[in-house]
Amino acid sequence: MIYRTLPLAHQKLSDEAELYLLEERHTQELYQVTSLNRDHLRRWLPWVESTVTPWDTRAFIQRGIRQLTENEGFNCGLWYQGRLVGVIGLHSLSLTHRFVSLGYWLARDAQGKGLMTLAAQALLDHAFYTLALNRLEIRCATNNARSCAVAVRLGFTHEGVIRQAEWLYDHFVDHNIFSMLAPEWAAKSPRP
Repeated sequence: MIYRTLPLAHQKLSDEAELYLLEERHTQELYQVTSLNRDHLRRWLPWVESTVTPWDTRAFIQRGIRQLTENEGFNCGLWYQGRLVGVIGLHSLSLTHRFVSLGYWLARDAQGKGLMTLAAQALLDHAFYTLALNRLEIRCATNNARSCAVAVRLGFTHEGVIRQAEWLYDHFVDHNIFSMLAPEWAAKSPRP
């Protein structure tokens, strides 16, 4: 079971940044950061308009916990200087195919500090070294320069563009698809 091998229930990333597995007790704080960043997040994330109450945020957290118990993934909150500033998670986990997808978002005022790169490194280590997966994938809108930059900074391979991959409120957006394989990550980031 993933939960038993999950070192990310809490993980310190730096003196100022840490990850916590999202739990229901984080509902209000996550809802507040989402609400404060609604316009910023809406540009790239289709779920923002349907997150209108703390109950919607609680349902998101509960889905993440269910994913965890069913070995399908999990969501972590990213805290910076004691404040929740974003979410990062592993999704569509397949232990059979040893594959997972990485998703993330960050509050506007927390960008440019390398926080998401640190958090992604921790989840890559977990995916490859703890879960023994072979492939991790990041998909993000082609115009979402900051999300794409995380994949590039970490040395992911750009595999191409998926045309009109996502309906975003009133239009389709193309997605870049980036991948990292276990041997590639081992060469870049030896086992911690």
